[in-house]
Amino acid sequence: MLLKNANILVVDDDADVLTAMRLLLKSKVKDVVVEKNPGNIVSLIRKIKFDIIILDMNFNGLIHTGNEGIYWLNKIKEIDKEVSVVLITAYGDLDLAIRSLKEGASDFLVKPWENTKLIESITDILHKKKSNTFKKADFSITRTEILGESHAMNDVFLKIKKIAPTDANILILGENGTGKDLIAKAIHDNSLRKNKPFVKVDVGSLTATLFESELFGYKKGAFTDAKNDRPGRFVAADGGTLFLDEIGNISLQQQAKLLTVLQNRKVTPLGSNNSIDINIRLICATNLNIEFLANEAHFRKDLIYRINTVEIIVPPLRDRDKDIVLLAKHFIKLYAEKYLKSSFKLDDGFIEKLKSYCFPGNVRELQYALERAVIMADGDCLYKEDLVFSPIEKKGNNIGTPDLKLETIEKNAILKVIEKNNGNISKSAKELGITRTALYRRLNKYGL
Repeated sequence: MLLKNANILVVDDDADVLTAMRLLLKSKVKDVVVEKNPGNIVSLIRKIKFDIIILDMNFNGLIHTGNEGIYWLNKIKEIDKEVSVVLITAYGDLDLAIRSLKEGASDFLVKPWENTKLIESITDILHKKKSNTFKKADFSITRTEILGESHAMNDVFLKIKKIAPTDANILILGENGTGKDLIAKAIHDNSLRKNKPFVKVDVGSLTATLFESELFGYKKGAFTDAKNDRPGRFVAADGGTLFLDEIGNISLQQQAKLLTVLQNRKVTPLGSNNSIDINIRLICATNLNIEFLANEAHFRKDLIYRINTVEIIVPPLRDRDKDIVLLAKHFIKLYAEKYLKSSFKLDDGFIEKLKSYCFPGNVRELQYALERAVIMADGDCLYKEDLVFSPIEKKGNNIGTPDLKLETIEKNAILKVIEKNNGNISKSAKELGITRTALYRRLNKYGL
C-alpha cells in the first residue's frame, strides 16, 4: 500500500536507464517522473512532493568532480530534508557508497541493478519513514532496544547515525550497566553489514588459552579436547561485525596477538600453519576511561589507535533525566507481562523517588529494582515503598562509615537473597535458614 501511494523521481543521463525505470515502476507506484538533466532537479522538487529520488552518481554535465551524485544529493537535501535519495552508479565503489550514506543517502545501488532488490530497497525505505518513532533519529534504531529522549542520548543517536554506515572501528566507553552492548548492536543494525553476522565476545573473561581458541579458532588435535575443527569468532563474524566487550581487561600479551590480527586482517587457528583472511567491522567496549587506557603500563597505544577510529561515550543514567521515567514505564510493562500481572499505575511518590536517586548501577540497576517492585507489589499501583534499591551498588551519597546496625545488616541480607532468587519466598527463606512465616514477618517489619 505504501508503494502504491509513492511519488518517485528518477534522474539519469542515460535514456535507456530512464525507460527501464519507468517500465519497472509505473505499475507499482502512484507516479514516476523521469529526468535526464540534473539541472532540472531543483525546479522539479519545488513543484512536486517526491517520496524517493533515484539519482545517478555521474553525469556529463557542467560539474566535473567525479562525484556529481554527491553534489546533487546535497542540493536536494538543502531543499527537502525529508525526501529519501537512492544513489545509483555503474561503478561499485565502497568508499563512494560510504560517503554517500554519510551525506544523507538512504541507499546505494550498482548498475546493472536487480529489479527485485530495487523494489525491496524502495519498499524498505518507505516503511522506515512511516514506522520511525525516535525523535531526531531518522534511522532504523527502532530495531534495537534503546530508549531515550534526553539531550545526552540524542547526541549518541546522532553519532550512531553518522558512523554506522562507515566501516570505522568504534570504541564504546561507559560505566557498567549503561547499555554499551545495545549501542554496538544499533551500530551494526544501521550499517552496510546489517544482514551479516553480529558476533559478541566478552574478552575480559577469557583466559590466555581460551582467548586464542575462541577468537582465532583451532584445528582438530591442536590440544587435548580439540576433537574437531572449530572456526573462531573472527571467522564467524566474517562479512559482519565483531563486538569485543570489556576490551580494557585483556592482558598485554593478548593485546599484542589481537593487534597482529587487526593489522594483517588474517587469523591463524591454533594447530594450523595456514592463515585465513577476515573481513570484519570491529566494535570494542570498556568501562575504563580513555586516560587509563592511554597508560602503556595497562594498554598498548598502538592498539588503542587501531580500535578507536571513533569513540562513543554512553552517558550514565544520572545524566539522562528525561529517560528515567520513560525507561521505568518500559520495564514495568515488560515485567508485568512476564509475571502475568495487570498494568500498573505509578504514584507521584514512586516517580519522585525514581527521579531523586543517583543510580550508580545505571540502567541495569533500574531494571532489577523495577522487576523486584513488580514481583512484590500487592495492588495495581506502585508506591515509593515498593521501590527498593540494591545495597550491592555503592551510592555516591553514602560513601563513608558503613551502617553496621544488626537491623540494617539483616534487611540487606534479606534483600540480597530475595533478589538472587527472583522473588521466590520459599527459596529465599530456605537459604536464610528461617521459615516462610518468619521471612514474611521480617518483610513486614522492614517495609519490604
